[in-house]
This record gives sequence, structure tokens and C-alpha cells, in this order.
Amino acid sequence: MAGMFPLLELSGDPFDRGRVYGRAAQSRIGLSIETYRRLFSHCGLDWDEVQAIASRFAGPIRDLDPALYEEIEGIASGCSCRTAEILALNCRSEILPPSFPDPAERAWLAAVRRSAHIGECTAIAIQPSRSESGGALLAQNWDWLGAQRGALVLVRARTARTTYLTLTEAGMLAKIGLNRQGLGVCLNILRSREDGLAAGVPVHVLLRRLLECASVGEVEALVGRLRCGASSNIVCADAAGAAASFELSPAGTAVVRAEGGVLCHTNHFLDARLSAMQVAPAESLSSEPRLARARAIAASRARLGVADVQALLRDESDGYLSICRRPDPRLPWHLRIESVASVVMELGRGVMHVAADVPSRCEYTETELEPQPALQ
Repeated sequence: MAGMFPLLELSGDPFDRGRVYGRAAQSRIGLSIETYRRLFSHCGLDWDEVQAIASRFAGPIRDLDPALYEEIEGIASGCSCRTAEILALNCRSEILPPSFPDPAERAWLAAVRRSAHIGECTAIAIQPSRSESGGALLAQNWDWLGAQRGALVLVRARTARTTYLTLTEAGMLAKIGLNRQGLGVCLNILRSREDGLAAGVPVHVLLRRLLECASVGEVEALVGRLRCGASSNIVCADAAGAAASFELSPAGTAVVRAEGGVLCHTNHFLDARLSAMQVAPAESLSSEPRLARARAIAASRARLGVADVQALLRDESDGYLSICRRPDPRLPWHLRIESVASVVMELGRGVMHVAADVPSRCEYTETELEPQPALQ
């Protein structure tokens, strides 16, 4: 285990990997289902309706890679759930309305100067030219509903193409991770007016597929030909030193490059064309201030090491709207966003440092992609 998160070891064919995952994480998958059942209900969608919507994404998933759909079927078999339920977890970003929280709640949040939004993550890539060790770093705080912390798992899987390590929500194929080739991926949720109008590749399924790529260039070639069902941003870096941010939306894809050896991203489009279609955030949304703060901290040092990046992710200079986000107890549960976990990855070493709580109140624990054999 790393902190409170179980580490699942997977191998074999896609269905078998999924079945082992489902059995090992059954209780945490149940918690994921309960969290999203409640959240979708708040949005006016009952769980049967959510599953029906999720089933529309089966075709795009199979078109991307049939083996990924087999993994989903395997997870469902292992945890004794319907395949549609596991699909719903993997498509939750695409099914949630792009206007969440709804306009009335946004007005209330602005009036009381409180911030809540579906995506409150801060990600950063450090190229070798700015790295203290000379090795590429990729990191993020994953901010979401605190109830989901108890549903997180680490997955270390060996496939025919690679070995990967990912921190994800139980029942989902992947989220934040890195692979044997030295590629890493992080995620920021974005929102545009075209989200949810048509089925496309779900981002959590796409992240799993990207963990079988060998380089940022391979990722760019793949995402450039896909249609996504909703907007998101994937920050990628590789051990060779490449880094890029892929802003995805149903309207197309934009690529944001690192500047001065650093790339930061939060929860708004940086591309001018795509930003014109962005759902207007609550006035108190902290995405732009967090981005400015992350860039300023990164610029304050000539080179950054793992400890520097961890310190950046622990920054609480703006209270509840900071890079490191503590839960605001005044907010209702479905708006009480916090830093559920924090990750710093050393891509060349194949090491993931995980903080299993709000990072300012816990230590980071190291997990290796390829564990070293025990000394005899």
C-alpha cells in the first residue's frame, strides 16, 4: 500500500486483468458507484438513466481499442456489477452536465464568495533543462469530492505493450500515471458548451490507452485523430524531455507547449479558439489565480526538484481557493471540493510519489513502477 490506497497487481489478458481488479477493489468500486449515484441524482439523473447514457460510449471505446472494453467487462465480472455501471464510472466526466454546478448554485457561490467547480486540479511538467536532477518531472493535485478518497486505488499492470502504474478511482481504467517507456499523464477537467452532445472517447478510457504510448509525440498523433465526448486537458511528459498539454473538446484539440522548461495547467482553456466555447465559470472560480501562482512559484527557482514540486502542490496562499485545497465545511457535500490526492512522478526513474490526503497535512509515499527484488 501507499498511504491509505491499496496497490493492485494486474497481469494476463485484458478480461483477466479486469476481473482481478474488480475482485480486489470490490468494496471501493461500490463506494465509487454510491458517490456517483448520489451526484448524478443531484443533477436530475437516476442511476438507470446514467447507465443507459453510458452504454452509448461502448462503440467509441471499442473503436479506440477493443481490449479496453474487455477490461471494463472484466472489472464488472470481478465485482459482480453490470457492465453499464462500470461504463458509467469511466464516463462520469462525459455524463455530468457541463453546467455543473447549476446556474442557481453558481450565483449563490459568487454571492457568498465561495468557489466550487467540477474540476479544480493543478498540474505541472518540468523538463530536464529545469529539473534539479536532470530528469523529467510530472505532477498534479487531483481536486474533487472528498468522499472519493476512500475509493482510490493504485494499479500496477503488466500488458503485452508495457507496464504502467496509475492512481485512479476504483472501477475506472486509469487517471494519473506513468509507464515503462517513461511517459506520464495528468488530467485537468475543462468544460465547453458542446460537451455531452454526442458520444466520443471518454477521457478516463483515453488516459488508459495513452499509458501504452512511448512518447509525447505518439500521444499527439493519437489524440489528434480522436473525437472526445467532453472537454478535458491532458498534460503529458516523457523521460526524453518532451512535454505538452492537450486541450481536448468535441470541437477539436489544441496543443500547448512548455515555455522555459515548465508547463502548468489548471481548469480553463489556454487556446483562444477553444476558450471561446468554454462554459462561463463561477466568478469565484480559482483556475486563473492558481495557474498564475503555479507559474510564479516555478519561475522563482532556476531548477526544481521533487521537494520543490511537492512544496508548490502544498501552497495554501489563497485559502480555500489555493493550489492545495482544503475542504470548505460551509459548502454542501456535492460542492465541497478538496485535494483528494497529490502525485509527483519521476519519469526516468519510474517512481510515483503519492500524498494520500490534502498534501499539506500528510507526507508523500514513494511507489515504484518496477519494484526492485528483495535482497536475499
